Amino acid sequence: MKKVYVCQYVNCLRNGSEAVFQAFQACPVADVEVIASECQGQCNMGVTVRVLPDNIWYCRVKPEDAIAIVQQHLKDGQLVDRLLHPRIHRR
Repeated sequence: MKKVYVCQYVNCLRNGSEAVFQAFQACPVADVEVIASECQGQCNMGVTVRVLPDNIWYCRVKPEDAIAIVQQHLKDGQLVDRLLHPRIHRR
């Protein structure tokens, strides 16, 4: 089962993480659990979304990006390159 952690800590909340969390909940996927998380330690890159067990970090996620993550990553198995955290997923 995949788990999608959407940060709900101070900086991410200021950047709209509650709406991002709700956007993920509005697009349910079988065998995927969406979790409101505590700080994930990437405050300057919020809203932070982490997908496990894939260990993929997305940053600066907006509510409309949740649809792309659901479709491309969770359903089709393709990463959403434009949202990948640049310090964690170096190219």
